[in-house]
Amino acid sequence: MGLTFVSEPVQVRTPATSANLGPGFDSLGLALTLYDDLSARVTGASWTVSVTGEGAGELPTDESHLVVRAMLATFDEFGARPPGVAVECVNRIPQARGLGSSSAAIVGGVQLARALMREPMDDAAALRIAARLEGHPDNVAPCLLGGFTIAWTEAAGSRAVRLDVAAGVRPTLFVPQERGLTATARAALPGAVPHADAAFNAGRSALLVHALTSDPELLFEATADRLHQSYRAVAMPGTASLVAGLRSVGVAAVVSGAGPTVLALSPVPADFHPGTEWRAHSLGVDGGGALVRGSMVEHAERGPVAAGRQS
Repeated sequence: MGLTFVSEPVQVRTPATSANLGPGFDSLGLALTLYDDLSARVTGASWTVSVTGEGAGELPTDESHLVVRAMLATFDEFGARPPGVAVECVNRIPQARGLGSSSAAIVGGVQLARALMREPMDDAAALRIAARLEGHPDNVAPCLLGGFTIAWTEAAGSRAVRLDVAAGVRPTLFVPQERGLTATARAALPGAVPHADAAFNAGRSALLVHALTSDPELLFEATADRLHQSYRAVAMPGTASLVAGLRSVGVAAVVSGAGPTVLALSPVPADFHPGTEWRAHSLGVDGGGALVRGSMVEHAERGPVAAGRQS
């Protein structure tokens, strides 16, 4: 029997994410309580996309849209596509700011396709597809699973584990009007780093896992980095200056993903003023990830094998 699809619309809410978190380059990520809402329904005609909010009037509205590309990649894993799908996107995650907007689109597309198919698909497979499309798993893992994630890549694809964040961790985002590009940020990185810097980051990354899950008092020490932020500072002087200013008053501040957004993981003093070019957002940690509302995916048990939850 061939692949069949549900007739009713499906919806998914995808969280913003912050990757790296200082020392955890390309491996650590955090899901945040800022969301895009996506919906899709199978049609008998073409693929169409409507976008409101962030990216409206800029993002494509055909099969080249990232949500649709992720849906098609997911359907192709099972060898069949529906004749057409109507997709609606209500975007709130700022585009090109280091908050995982592309990962939210990719994970949202995978989850929408997953919900439209009458075929079981686990989180491990969803993570592998999403990470393959994104290129690395540090943003897609927390977007899919929620919470704080540790992700890595093996020959068979990407894997991740999810950990609960300690009570009291309340992220603050400082989002600028200017945009950044991940490709530009990566181009600033050297081909090799000193062994001492690599050892420093290994230790701080391990400490960050403990600080975020058990002892937030250690977040300032745990978020120190020597692998990527200083190399990117020239391209993002405002971001580098804000991180330095926050850390000078004891705030565990880091560049969010590839920037230019700044993430603070410890309380920001009330008298600290970042400047008029920054919009501050106090958020929580999203615990659920991109679960499709009203479908079997929402209630699927997540095991510890390839993309698991651990407390």
